[in-house]
Amino acid sequence: MKHSKFIEMLKDIFEHSPWVAEKVWTYRPFASLTDLHEKMVFIVKDATYEEKLALIQAHPNLGARLEMSNASVQEQAGIGLNQLTSEEFNQFSSLNKQYMEKFGFPFIMAVKGQTKTVIYESMQRRSNHHEAEEFETALKEIEKIAYFRLEELIKKRSVLMSKKRTVSYGKGDVFAYRTFLSPLTGVKQIPESNFIGRSNTVFGVNVKIEVGGQKLLPSFTEGDNSLVVATDSMKNFVQRHLGRYEGATIEGFIQYVAEEFLKKYDHIDTIKIIGEEVPFEETTTTASANGLTRSDLVFKHSRNEKSIAKLELVRGEGTIDIVQQSSGVLDLQLIKVRGNSFVGFIRDEYTTLPEDSNRPLFIYLNIGWEYEDTGDSTGSAPYSYVCAEQVRDIATSIFHELETPSIQYLIYLIGCRVLERFPQLREVSFQSQNHTWDPVVEEIPNSEGKVYTEPRPPYGFQHFTVTKEDLGNSKELSGEINISK
Repeated sequence: MKHSKFIEMLKDIFEHSPWVAEKVWTYRPFASLTDLHEKMVFIVKDATYEEKLALIQAHPNLGARLEMSNASVQEQAGIGLNQLTSEEFNQFSSLNKQYMEKFGFPFIMAVKGQTKTVIYESMQRRSNHHEAEEFETALKEIEKIAYFRLEELIKKRSVLMSKKRTVSYGKGDVFAYRTFLSPLTGVKQIPESNFIGRSNTVFGVNVKIEVGGQKLLPSFTEGDNSLVVATDSMKNFVQRHLGRYEGATIEGFIQYVAEEFLKKYDHIDTIKIIGEEVPFEETTTTASANGLTRSDLVFKHSRNEKSIAKLELVRGEGTIDIVQQSSGVLDLQLIKVRGNSFVGFIRDEYTTLPEDSNRPLFIYLNIGWEYEDTGDSTGSAPYSYVCAEQVRDIATSIFHELETPSIQYLIYLIGCRVLERFPQLREVSFQSQNHTWDPVVEEIPNSEGKVYTEPRPPYGFQHFTVTKEDLGNSKELSGEINISK
């Protein structure tokens, strides 16, 4: 979900306090409603006294006829507080005033399932509390209110989603190659990489395109193809638009294709498009008076890591909106022959793995990143564009520098370094796997080497997202990193 939509949806879960939603965004994804609620509660508990007080004071007086959030309006209406008699209104107003004068903040109670009488009696009783006690009680009630609001939100979204079934189709493995695309130049230089740009003499991409919309439903339910864009036409659309594309990146290309597709076919509501690099590497030649030089004619198809970009667009009211955009590097495989350990883990009756203070470590990495401003992702402003090659070089640099105690800590530090070098990014995510070789020959005379074989099929994996909040906590950034010997 797009950041702005996420905040808009959750901004009043805690009354007139969108800062809670802003902070909980970095904890995505959430396993459940309870998980989301617990993280939002943690943020409030971790807030300053002034922030907590402002949160409490943002709530309306119960029974008052004042401006309040839609959620508060519905909650109070649900138990009839919007239909008080003149006598009841005066009683609530008088007690609210006394409470406010004593504590400096309004009486707060999660009213769902309560009655006017119970609420009034509770207000009378709690007016006799000490301020500190009532402050904590108010926060506890706010936590309950937040949970009820989340439940109601999920219920409403479920009803809306149930009315719309998935209607989409598309084309995969759309390979397109172009020679002499515009080169990528002017990128930001970083200490970990000597990468300065791409010639794009050979630009290869494998595209998957998926389109959707309710107007396509008859093609599924009635066999009516009158609004169907054939997937073969999609293939042609992608390939021919590569010839018209004037940019220099995969991100820019798939956004150009997606926007043009929605302009061409106005009955299509959504488009998801993924572009994977088909990498080609430079070769060398002796056909030069200066000896061995790089060839500008011959390139070899690489089987190494590749860049990837994903984009989802939705048609709005006269607009085309970006719902999700991400970039990444796939299939980065790195082996470090020493300076890696794995010790201190739980040992019990199920443990057979020995501790190892110096092992080779073979890892597979998929690294993804999202921009604060999706406009930076296309490369139209090269200095703000993050190149997959530079992220790769940061990963190898950190791997080299670190005495690696675990893959988890390694990817955490890589993510922190990437965010440090590229502050235009919102977050960096990782999917990693441990494919460390199994030893065959442990000792070789007069050599520090060993003989290994492929590991047994089960492998360990990790998923983790590094956010900007991690930068201040990173030991690596404060100079406490252990350097390999």
